[in-house]
Amino acid sequence: MQRLTNKEEQVMKILWKLKKAFVKEVLHEITGDKPHYNTLSTIVRNLEEKGYVGHEAFGNTHRYFPMVTKEAYRKTFINNTIADYYDNSYKSLVSFFAKEEKISIEELKEIIKLIENKK
Repeated sequence: MQRLTNKEEQVMKILWKLKKAFVKEVLHEITGDKPHYNTLSTIVRNLEEKGYVGHEAFGNTHRYFPMVTKEAYRKTFINNTIADYYDNSYKSLVSFFAKEEKISIEELKEIIKLIENKK
């Protein structure tokens, strides 16, 4: 699975939310600085070339839909991040969040319970 740019990820998040959408519907969902319609259309076509998006044709217009689930994308790139930045150690990842005070003791206890319940 090929890594997406930030703009491509933004479009995919919208398509995952909407399930199916025309480019104008995706454009409507973008917050902040909106790209030009043609720019967004190019991003969507690039996503299609990468295999992330498919389309249904309605005359000269296309309605796009995700071909890759959010969960599959997330799993691939979380695993890559852990491999690249935490030496394949989930312990190092959790330690990082604990040191940065991004995770509380209560949350850590919940994680431990989840792990224990899986066994």
